[in-house]
Amino acid sequence: MALVNIFLMLLLFAFVHHQITTTEARLDVGVCYGMIGDNLPSPAAVVKLYRRYGIGKLRLFDPNPAALAALRGSEIEVTLGTKNEDLQSIALSVDAAKTWFDANVQPYTSDVKITFLSAGNEVVPGNLAQFVLPAMRNLQSVVKGYGYSGMRITTVVATSTLGTSYPPSNSTFSNAARADMVGIIKFLSSSGSPLMINVYPYFAYASDPVNVRLDYAQFTANGSVVQDGTLSYSNLLDAVVDAFYWAMEKEGVTSVDLVVSESGWPSAGNGYITSVELAQIYNQNLVKRFQANAGTPKHPDRSLGGFIFAMFNENQKPAGIERNFRLFYPDGTPVYRMYFN
Repeated sequence: MALVNIFLMLLLFAFVHHQITTTEARLDVGVCYGMIGDNLPSPAAVVKLYRRYGIGKLRLFDPNPAALAALRGSEIEVTLGTKNEDLQSIALSVDAAKTWFDANVQPYTSDVKITFLSAGNEVVPGNLAQFVLPAMRNLQSVVKGYGYSGMRITTVVATSTLGTSYPPSNSTFSNAARADMVGIIKFLSSSGSPLMINVYPYFAYASDPVNVRLDYAQFTANGSVVQDGTLSYSNLLDAVVDAFYWAMEKEGVTSVDLVVSESGWPSAGNGYITSVELAQIYNQNLVKRFQANAGTPKHPDRSLGGFIFAMFNENQKPAGIERNFRLFYPDGTPVYRMYFN
């Protein structure tokens, strides 16, 4: 997940009734399932937790066999990532991509609802960025060859792909990312797949609390905070999403939708700005924002969906903020109450 870009970052979650509680409703919101920890429940127990709380979508960062096996027959929609280190080999040829696919995806296609395959996570810009587009093309050929019309190919990028980003209408891709991003978004436009973006308003606020208002980051502002021509923004999420829309439009691409592949607010790790209360407010308002099925000021016609980061804390990640985004304790109890009106 990205820890960058000052005027950017944000995403989702949904549970029903007046706190996190068992429900039969299936909510069209996802939660990221990270597995870098030694104190996490079994994949089977995690899938039961998703189903218990009606979480209908799951993002899995790499093709973990135990997690995929546990998802069999669950009807949970899965966004499955490749490991970043596998991108170069997948990019070599369609045959190489098929070898990867046959080992990691094909065994589960009959009873796991894999709706998106993500070629890499936050590798643009960077040394691996050159492999994203050919990897996407090769995976698309493999999926098409198998006739899996319900499985689409995408990639996940961070807000660091943007150079100029404020106000949204001034947004462009950075010089370091532009060449790769133009190829990626043109591929997505031709294939009808969305671009996935990781957005964290928390990091924007933490980096510059003087100029980035807390209420703007947490969806609690009363009225417009940023006026960009005729477009008014009361929350940072909408501004970040529209920044991407503007950057794509300046490259001649207007038909690619956006999905928020990660967002959340840490409940510990950085003093008073990472409290349980603030995490609860952010995620609760994020749920409301996405369950409203609404678009952004620039594209009110395009509803926005995505994934909250994350299901659990991962104690084998490097020490720091990234360990503190959990919604649930390892025993399956919620970290805080979650209201949904």
